[in-house]
Amino acid sequence: MAEEKTFYLETFGCQMNAHDTEKVIGTLFAQGYRQVEDEKDAGLILYNTCSIRDKAEQKVFHRLNDYKRLRKEGKRFAVLGCVAQQEGEKIFERAPHVSLVSGSASYRKLPEMLARLEAGEERITGLDDRQTEETFETEFTARQNPYRAYITIIEGCDKFCSYCVVPYTRGKERSRTSSSVLDEARRIAESGYTEIQLLGQNVNSYRDPEGKLSFADLLAAVGQVPGIRRVRFTTSHLRDFTRDIVEAIDSIPTLCDHVHLPVQSGSNRILHAMAREYTAEWYLERIAWIKAARRKISLSTDIIVGFPGETADDFIQTMNLLATVEYDCVFAFKYSARPNTPALVMIDSVAEAEKSQRLQVLLDRQREIQRVNYSNHIGEVLEVMVEGVNPARGQIAGRSTQNKTVNFAWGHAIAPATGSYLGVKITGAFPNSLVGVAV
Repeated sequence: MAEEKTFYLETFGCQMNAHDTEKVIGTLFAQGYRQVEDEKDAGLILYNTCSIRDKAEQKVFHRLNDYKRLRKEGKRFAVLGCVAQQEGEKIFERAPHVSLVSGSASYRKLPEMLARLEAGEERITGLDDRQTEETFETEFTARQNPYRAYITIIEGCDKFCSYCVVPYTRGKERSRTSSSVLDEARRIAESGYTEIQLLGQNVNSYRDPEGKLSFADLLAAVGQVPGIRRVRFTTSHLRDFTRDIVEAIDSIPTLCDHVHLPVQSGSNRILHAMAREYTAEWYLERIAWIKAARRKISLSTDIIVGFPGETADDFIQTMNLLATVEYDCVFAFKYSARPNTPALVMIDSVAEAEKSQRLQVLLDRQREIQRVNYSNHIGEVLEVMVEGVNPARGQIAGRSTQNKTVNFAWGHAIAPATGSYLGVKITGAFPNSLVGVAV
């Protein structure tokens, strides 16, 4: 009998990486591999990496170094994703026990690369340049989430923000056809999923190669697939955020009333240095569209503090924007230089201690904004999708259409099924979650 092919896969990073992993796992299954829960039991150990955060590549090399001893047991190693694309064949130099390096734009070649690995090749690379037009589509996606299914509709990025490594690691923007997206959405619905999340580095930069549907049209079409009750999308870029997206959310009840719209800074001077190609005023105009919608649409954003050259006044402008928009959620980070980005040559003039202080001030203010926002839900009955049990509180955990966590009392011996929907009357609020009782 042939020796069984087993693999262990660890994922770092964003939802795009997590969904890439689902497709990679499906591809491995299709090639006859079995997944194991411990790297010691695997013949092939894969790391799907992300390079968006500081020192990401160092963390990967540390992990590889920790497990190089396993090579003596005949195990093979593969590095996938953004760090693989960023570091390329340098990975072989720093970690000679690695046999396969592949960027995300080359995943469609995985069956071929796996065959070469099994044939005994020691160094295999899949490193497409930015010119590739291909997307990673596969029927073998092994969906890991039991209640939410992801669909990547656009890969890559053409925005070239000065701080961001993604355009260099994910390739240029390339969209799937609307027909293929809708076919996948229908298959997902037929498999019993009721929530779909559309993904892309800049999801609303979608351009249908068939010329049939705009992003807003595609949103609406997915929202009308029979069996689908919720549709989310992330992450949007302001430069491609159009009014018809808001109109679609207003018109199609299945489109969730939540928009994640990264601003990064409230200072026009810093936005220019970041190469974001919009102003705070332009951003606030789009926010006004969202707030004028008939539905109450929840807003979240990303903010970077301490970008090179950011003054105290620049930071105050960011704080003023925070107060104006009143987000329901903010993901805020201290600036850190990333390899190959234009900001790398800028003088990182903000001291680390000052970055930390500004970040804390922003987070403290945002916490108070959220405390007020969340308390406004008290007395309302929200539809909640069940995601599991919160054992610390003995409550059921779920999420509203606005992407807010809701923990609620159930009162029955048997917990409701994961993925089911319940009405929950909100009785209390915290800055990051709501509490209530099922009605």
